[in-house]
Amino acid sequence: MINGALLRDAFISGAHNISKNRQAVDRLNVFPVPDGDTGTNMSMTIDSAAKELERSSASTVSEVSATAATALLRGARGNSGVILSLLFRGFSKGLKGKEEANARDIAEALKIGVETAYKAVMKPTEGTILTVARLAAEYAVASEETDEVKLWAGICAKAKEALDDTPNILPVLKKAGVVDAGGKGLLCIFEGMKHTFETGEVIEGEAVTEASEEEEEYNAAAADLGEEITFTYCTEFIVMKENSSDPLSLRAYLESIGDSVVVVDDDDIIKVHVHTNNPGNALQEGLKFGSLTKMKIENMREQHNGQKTAQPKKKLSAAEPTEEYGFVSVAAGEGIENLFRELGANHIVSGGQTMNPSTEDILEAVMATPAKVVFVLPNNKNIIMAAEQTISLVSDRKVCVLPTKTIPQGISAMLAFNPEEENVDRNLLDMSKAAENVATGQITFAARDSDYDGHRIKKGEMLGLENGKVAFTEKELIKASGRLAKDLYKKDSSFVTIFYGEDVSEEDAVKIEAEVKAKLPESAEITLVSGGQPVYYVIMSVE
Repeated sequence: MINGALLRDAFISGAHNISKNRQAVDRLNVFPVPDGDTGTNMSMTIDSAAKELERSSASTVSEVSATAATALLRGARGNSGVILSLLFRGFSKGLKGKEEANARDIAEALKIGVETAYKAVMKPTEGTILTVARLAAEYAVASEETDEVKLWAGICAKAKEALDDTPNILPVLKKAGVVDAGGKGLLCIFEGMKHTFETGEVIEGEAVTEASEEEEEYNAAAADLGEEITFTYCTEFIVMKENSSDPLSLRAYLESIGDSVVVVDDDDIIKVHVHTNNPGNALQEGLKFGSLTKMKIENMREQHNGQKTAQPKKKLSAAEPTEEYGFVSVAAGEGIENLFRELGANHIVSGGQTMNPSTEDILEAVMATPAKVVFVLPNNKNIIMAAEQTISLVSDRKVCVLPTKTIPQGISAMLAFNPEEENVDRNLLDMSKAAENVATGQITFAARDSDYDGHRIKKGEMLGLENGKVAFTEKELIKASGRLAKDLYKKDSSFVTIFYGEDVSEEDAVKIEAEVKAKLPESAEITLVSGGQPVYYVIMSVE
């Protein structure tokens, strides 16, 4: 039987193993554009679970898997990270209420995990992490093995077999001579867990050079304070729910004794944060809903006096949903961020192609938006799933995620918003149509040599992307910009906006604008904007 302590150590080993192999997994990405990288995203996602488990008092397989699942959900980054979180979320449901797990329990839990992941993906693609997980689960369910450790070894072997076959399912993998990156990341995690099941030992983690999560929270709290501190104690705790009482009443009480209240109801737990002068009262109220764990009380006056010079990332405080509508946008680059703010975005989540924000990052911005309906604009196809996970984590406001894949789509969606329209679905439809009607062009550099989608690409070349697809390669930026504009501009087009990035000088930006004007009809209205975005030298919007 696998007990809670062993499962906890196995999760931590899995996290450490993919952390050690994340660069190898990143290199399997066949798309030549610089991106969030599968190995890094999966590693950061499961590392959030490992950190939570290391300080957790969870003792049963049910508690351990639930703790890991909740942390994975909030820490999920990129599509691969979200799918990973969903796999283990279903896995935790299969182990719910169990002290220990036998071979049949493990097989059934893995099956539920796969079903959960497949249901969440609108168009599941075979030859990916989903296939690797599904075939491993099918093996486990069909197996007559009663030894849990041997069963998990068989699961790893089947996952490896499925991974090796992914190039035969997806031609793009075969052409590149690689296996699926997400599937490889999952195998690294499974094999890390296998090591612990077999030896009882935890794979050693890599040295962490960044500040610990506690240090970041400590400094952020101090930096967030002004000279006047109304409520002294930052109080956080988790309630292990033991009854069906409505968490909204807990939130209402906490609002009466403090501010910066966050109450997140998530299946078996309620996560609570409040600034108050009476932390004991907050804890006492929490006990009405169940037993408490992860209690943390910090004196913010003391922090403020000792940390006045610290300037870390500011943590957002939750806001009451008093307005009708609000917006959260994901973006990178000062100019682009400012444009979204001018259009009405309440909060900007820093992120994009090479830095996918986590579900927790987006959730924090949603909770800080004082609106009953919050529209979230991911503006990147690899961030959409992470944004969608916030919907189930919010109870006091409606979250609507528009599946915007590019910055121009996000801008067009916001421009189409009608604040006078009371029907949320009508606004959603109009904004979605506007996003679909804008053509997006991007120029970046090739991150790796590749033979991709009919293009022989050399590392460092300029890549012209049209609506997310590689259209051409060029050696020179100015020429590439003109070619991109000419390809995107159609008979019914009128407006072209050029956002130039942080690596493009103002002098070169003017040359880009002149080149685009030379390639387009005189009637075309062209606007040049300093976007300041990383990765993309040019982002072009054509409407």
